Amino acid sequence: MDEKQQEKKEARRKRRIRNQVISYIVVTVFIAAIAAGAVWGVRKFTDGRREADQKQESSQDVLDDILAGEPELPTPPPESEPESDQEPVVELTPEQKLDELVNTLIEVMPLEDKVAGLFLVTPESITGVGTAVKAGDGTKEALTKYAVGGIVYAGKNIKSEAQFKEMLENTNIYTNYPLFLAVEEEGGKRSTVSNAGIGTKVDSAKTIGQSGDTNTAYQAGTVLGSTLAGVGINLNLGPVADPVTADNSWLGERSFGAGAQLTGSMAASVMQGMQSVGVTACVKYFPGVGSTSENPEKGLAGTDRTEEQFRSEEFTAFQTLMDAGADMIMVSSVAAPGLTGNNEPCVFSERIITEILRGELGFEGVIISDRLDMSAISDYNGSEEAAIMALKAGCDMLLCPEDFEKAYNGILQAVQDGTISEERINDALRRIYRIKYADRIEEE
Repeated sequence: MDEKQQEKKEARRKRRIRNQVISYIVVTVFIAAIAAGAVWGVRKFTDGRREADQKQESSQDVLDDILAGEPELPTPPPESEPESDQEPVVELTPEQKLDELVNTLIEVMPLEDKVAGLFLVTPESITGVGTAVKAGDGTKEALTKYAVGGIVYAGKNIKSEAQFKEMLENTNIYTNYPLFLAVEEEGGKRSTVSNAGIGTKVDSAKTIGQSGDTNTAYQAGTVLGSTLAGVGINLNLGPVADPVTADNSWLGERSFGAGAQLTGSMAASVMQGMQSVGVTACVKYFPGVGSTSENPEKGLAGTDRTEEQFRSEEFTAFQTLMDAGADMIMVSSVAAPGLTGNNEPCVFSERIITEILRGELGFEGVIISDRLDMSAISDYNGSEEAAIMALKAGCDMLLCPEDFEKAYNGILQAVQDGTISEERINDALRRIYRIKYADRIEEE
């Protein structure tokens, strides 16, 4: 096996060293064999000394190694006959290559970065500024301390197209890991970027749903996604897939309408339009809030839908989106006692998230919580408590806790004391990084 191939194998298996040299052991030359062993031993000893100082290996370096994709064909030592019984090397499929890349990245991450990677937060929550409109030294220091999984922006963060693009570009420069850069851009009034005068504004979901045309919905998704991708946004917190089942639903124009077939097909088409231009869609709000008249942003809200009603409409609509390739689903903060048997918000329900969405419906993508700073959550739970409960229930990502530092430290402590296993964190990160790196594998 030659030096270059051994380096690649050691980089994947041991993950700490990229340039380790293993000398060949030539059986017929005893002295050369001893020398080779000595070099190997010295390098191993040196690497052990360096391990403490190398907590964080560059994810891009690992990415480069795995994406290189060169076949690992064994090479015989000089002047020796090739072995006839060597097994052929099977080239990795894109799916296998993605799995290998993701697992390698996660294994070299320190625990602190793993925990931070579960959070999608506002720029203000990590920098401490009142309103963030640029990414400078404060952002750099914040991302160095807290390697969050993503940042979500609001209208107050956008002053102009040039300013916003520069802010996002600089943010990407300052991170050691790939970030979700997100907004909520549903169309109509709920449109963070287009309401700031950037790109083309898209009709509300209700208007699109009234057309009854999935091609119209797909084109709307493409336009919406192009606007976001044009400024550097790669994650959209939308569309809403919930069918409206009450005349006074708080969703209003944000829903495509009534009936699982309509809302499922329309939301799926918008989602596919967005994803066709490289923007990940986060479908919401499972298990469905279309029957709720109360806004959970203002206080505890609930739905009286029975389990049978959820299964016949809401679950059917979300299943349509899963079948269409949904990568991320948001769980609501409303209470659904018909499913849970109590008044806890759905985001804390293991039955809804792990048993139904993950287990029964078979969703394999990222499950993200609704905003944890909403009154429906924060009025009744501390930041640490809310984050831990959502994660234990089955959420992979945690959206906007009321106090990010408390939530982060709460989960970190929970892992350190065994309340939450590190493997649970790794499991969530695998799903997150499969989205973040999928396009780079496809490019190969």
